[in-house]
Amino acid sequence: MDERVTLRVDPHVHSDGSYDGHEPVKLLLEHASDIGLDAIVVTDHDAIEESLRAARLAPEYGLVGVPGVEVSTRHGHLLAIGVTERPPKGESFADTVAAVRDLGGAAIVPHPFQRSRHGVRKRYLDDTEVEAVEVYNSMLFTGFRNRRARRYARNREYPGIGSSDAHHVMNVGRAYTELDVNASSKAEVRASDVVDAIREGSTGVRGRRTPIHRSARQYAMGAVKKGLFEVTSRTPLVPTVPSSYAQQF
Repeated sequence: MDERVTLRVDPHVHSDGSYDGHEPVKLLLEHASDIGLDAIVVTDHDAIEESLRAARLAPEYGLVGVPGVEVSTRHGHLLAIGVTERPPKGESFADTVAAVRDLGGAAIVPHPFQRSRHGVRKRYLDDTEVEAVEVYNSMLFTGFRNRRARRYARNREYPGIGSSDAHHVMNVGRAYTELDVNASSKAEVRASDVVDAIREGSTGVRGRRTPIHRSARQYAMGAVKKGLFEVTSRTPLVPTVPSSYAQQF
């Protein structure tokens, strides 16, 4: 009989390597260890350098190192879990999913159907098979989108994952995924084992919603940044603010 261990993984966390992130990876790793997680996946927007660094450092904090990235496809965002290079951004949703698989990763749909956060629409999801769907995102204002995502995953028989979508350290682990992984101990688990567990559907969702005032602040800050970018990027002789926001466009 195969030996299995259960891991508590927050698979959707942003660092200061993301245009909208705030925290260094060492702080994220330290906090994850302190609150009893076994792994986090740093999934910065269209940037993978800090995630690779976090995966290398993770064992120093007693964590499993799993790299990843949140890719901007032409039809919405996609989590690429377990990859060591970033798939091309700006491609179709289907082509990006295929690229994630070619890189050995798991393609997971974050906050589906929520267009204000670049969630993928149903018509694109229906045409492309993925590894899992984020059925509980702790940053959502209400439970409606999470419930819709849960129904969709259930109807399509997709594994469901839970995540914090944290952009600040205090939100890491607000929601997370329990994974049953084939390994004799946590010390032996590799990123590929985590990918395999997601593909097998050995997932359980745990956690609670981020307090409204925190998620509202995150949305407000994002709206301000986007507004500044749209104005300054169109104004001659004025520096684009914030310059890092250009990663998204």
